[in-house]
Amino acid sequence: MSVDEDLETLGEQLYSLIYPKHQESAGKLTGMMLELPAAVLKQMLQDEAMLAAAVGKALRALQLAHKPSEVTFKDEDDASVSSDSLGEQLFELVDVYNTGQSQKITGMLLEQHKDTVLHLISDPKMLEESVTLALKTLREQNMEETDVSDSSEADDMDRLGEKVFSLVEKLDPLHANDITGEPAL
Repeated sequence: MSVDEDLETLGEQLYSLIYPKHQESAGKLTGMMLELPAAVLKQMLQDEAMLAAAVGKALRALQLAHKPSEVTFKDEDDASVSSDSLGEQLFELVDVYNTGQSQKITGMLLEQHKDTVLHLISDPKMLEESVTLALKTLREQNMEETDVSDSSEADDMDRLGEKVFSLVEKLDPLHANDITGEPAL
């Protein structure tokens, strides 16, 4: 089965589960769900609570997208939106993607100018692109940290081994390499 056929089958199964409770928005909700990795979708099909949670998040995202004026301003006189409020709204939208990095991604996105964040909240396509880019950045950073820590840990072990060898060599020069497992310097 090809990836497209697998995705189509998953979409049909999701739609059949979503439609009974959300007839008017079942197509849109299913489309939003299909943006998630296939493994997550398959798990949702087996776990009713997980599917319900994801549908709830997607519904909130749709509601926020359809009511940008309510998202951006509490009332006509208050042109500034609190950072906490923005963070909460953005987190809800980011969490829909089930990346496992929702807090970090939300934090990264909140570092942008407030107008940009407001635009992210009201533009699902731009939000999706930003989440994808942030997730890619986090993965690259994680790979770099792994590379750096592996090499520095190996360097630390070498230095420690050399120091232990030099100390043991002073006590027992004849057997120092057997005791430490280090070659003679």
